[in-house]
Amino acid sequence: MVLADRAASAQENSVGEESGSEGIRSPQEAKRILIYLIFPAMLMPMVSTMTSVALPVMRDDFGIQADVAAWIPVIFTLPFMILMPVYGRLGDGLGKRRLILVGITIFALGTAISLAATDMSWLMVGRAVQGIGLAGMMPLGMALVSSIFPKSGRGKALGTWSTVGPTTAFLGPLVAGFLVAAWGWRGVFVPHLMIALVAFLAVHRGIPTQPRLVSSPSFVRSFDWGGVVLLGGLMTCLIFFLSSRSVTGVAPLRDWRLLLAVLGLLGGFLWWERGREDPFVPIGIFADRMFLRGSICACLRMFSMGALSFLMPLYLVDIQGLRPAELGGVLMIGAGAMSLVVRLAGGLADRWSSRWLVVIGLAIQMAVMLILSRLSEDVPLVWVGVNLGLHGIGAGLMLATLHRAVMTGISQEGMGAAAGLYNMLRFLGAAIGIALSGVLLQGYLDAGLAAIEAYQNVFFTFAGFPTLGIFIAFTLRESASG
Repeated sequence: MVLADRAASAQENSVGEESGSEGIRSPQEAKRILIYLIFPAMLMPMVSTMTSVALPVMRDDFGIQADVAAWIPVIFTLPFMILMPVYGRLGDGLGKRRLILVGITIFALGTAISLAATDMSWLMVGRAVQGIGLAGMMPLGMALVSSIFPKSGRGKALGTWSTVGPTTAFLGPLVAGFLVAAWGWRGVFVPHLMIALVAFLAVHRGIPTQPRLVSSPSFVRSFDWGGVVLLGGLMTCLIFFLSSRSVTGVAPLRDWRLLLAVLGLLGGFLWWERGREDPFVPIGIFADRMFLRGSICACLRMFSMGALSFLMPLYLVDIQGLRPAELGGVLMIGAGAMSLVVRLAGGLADRWSSRWLVVIGLAIQMAVMLILSRLSEDVPLVWVGVNLGLHGIGAGLMLATLHRAVMTGISQEGMGAAAGLYNMLRFLGAAIGIALSGVLLQGYLDAGLAAIEAYQNVFFTFAGFPTLGIFIAFTLRESASG
């Protein structure tokens, strides 16, 4: 395979590689490392859920509209998703443990900038730096877990590791609600610094340095930085095109200059990668049908999750009139439901076909969006909470299932790069979902619709994405037991 050849080439050109997984044989050691990897895995869900609670306050404090408010999470997600495969690829050659430590340090710097921000510009800078730092936590952690556990128990291990996200996301909104109520939106950034310190110490002390394969200078020089730049430009222009008013002043989806840039960068990226012996994104990986179809399903799953994570805090404040502490309590429901099922789903992924778990999860997402699109302005809050819980169940059924499915045909040597690419694609779905939901919401409000009607229309639109995902999920043929 191309990935195996690439990893072998990197090893031949280096004297060693620092790794948290290679050479590990003891089950006890593997379980211990899994525990230490929990701490860096807490950072991403903590940041996203706590910031969601502060989002309505940020919007009101800065006096911005919905499409501009969407940039608060998007400016974090954009570098986060672009650099995911970079961390994954470099992790194969420079060492996963080392890059995790570097990422935590960068994240702490971004958190400090956000905490001290006095205007929207500095807040955006801090959020972007946070995204740069956290980009490697998921692909590097996922690759380490996948490489130290055998295939028969990999789904269960990934399920355990994946439980960290929903569990942290369950507690994050409640804590954030009280912090925002007491100290405003800046309060949510204080726990980020504290957990970053704990995560750094856990990785530094808890994950041993294996026989080091320190990359030679030629490895860094030969790295496909051109592919990184082209891919980064492509993703950036795509998001700019979806939400261009705050960037170029042109109405969303109307700036044809950005669309032409997207098409040009896409063509240039494909041409560049096919012409390289050691490409940043090996195009051949998409010949693996499980990887391709599983990644598309994950992307569509994140369309709905991204949109709901942005819309629901604003909906609960604008329509239900909740205060920050109350908002945090309600937002716990979805993450709590997700944490209850994701561990179970990881075990089921080792015994059942991936197809049915993904189909059921996407069907639940579709149903929730349709129900939300029909809720009236005076609907009891409990019904909103029920739908958030159902959505969490649907999302949880698919999390570890899709993680396992896409990695089934990938060699161990290429798991870092494959995991980085997979996570980039699914968080691209989240970024598009957030940006598009903000654009649609503001568009309906500008058209004169009442707030409740605007939200209903956006929810209905986003029911279409999991519907499409259901059809693709039916083509997932891999047997989880095999």
